Amino acid sequence: MISTNLKRFYDPTFVVTEQYKESLPDLQNGPSSLIEGANVPIQQVGISNFKLPLKYPTPSGELVTLETSVDGYVGLDAGKKGINMSRIMRTFYKYKDDVFHPDKLKDILEQYQEDLESRSAFLKLSFSYPMLQESLRSGMSGYQYYNVAIEGKLDENGVFTRFVHLDFEYSSACPCSFELAEHARETRDVATIPHSQRSVANITVQLNSEMMLDDLVMACREALKTETQVMVKREDEQAFAEMNGAYQKFVEDAARLLYDELNTDERIRDFVVRCAHLESLHSHDAVSRICKGIPNGLR
Repeated sequence: MISTNLKRFYDPTFVVTEQYKESLPDLQNGPSSLIEGANVPIQQVGISNFKLPLKYPTPSGELVTLETSVDGYVGLDAGKKGINMSRIMRTFYKYKDDVFHPDKLKDILEQYQEDLESRSAFLKLSFSYPMLQESLRSGMSGYQYYNVAIEGKLDENGVFTRFVHLDFEYSSACPCSFELAEHARETRDVATIPHSQRSVANITVQLNSEMMLDDLVMACREALKTETQVMVKREDEQAFAEMNGAYQKFVEDAARLLYDELNTDERIRDFVVRCAHLESLHSHDAVSRICKGIPNGLR
């Protein structure tokens, strides 16, 4: 029974001694008899979306500091009640002043295995990455931001795999709509506008070797041509209309164009791409999904 005579008082002068810390209860690291439910392994347990500013490399050699959301997990064996959750953050903070890239995650994952006595570990860093984009004709430039995540896994055999996730936004002008619009103009002298829409490619690549984020963005630009614009004057808007006319694409075309570009890069071991055209004609989206197709690879 809880005493009704407990003091409602916070003592800012109270000093925690080693002896006092040893007396604190620790249910997470308790015996297996405390386990609720099935006494089986858990593949991933940890914390998600703790944030801090981290440094990332750029092709110029300069570093950019970005707010980063971190997911950190480890595997939990059967017979263990739980993990010390705070160690996920405390271990990561040992590296907070380092420069981050996919290979860097291996160092932290190995430390997770040691600090949390786990055989497997997982990390994902999510952030918005800025790149300057030149306007098409006016000579201006502006920052395009890309939703990016770098992910690392270290399994019980010590095998490290790393991935990069990228969302790339582009415009897709429908070839069918273009032909129908031209037909109406030619046969009935009717003003028409072919439909196009903002579209997004969600890309995941598994790396063989280090790859700059800028290189992956440039591969998408090369494949699709019609990236959405940042700084636009009238001459740029006209150029963008011409560009969409020159590079019309169905959602199937977008997937195959990206496949063709990513498949030739030796730094990329495997990939999966999901393209979504957020239709202006329909109230639904057109979607395609394509993977490299290697045995036991990304699906």
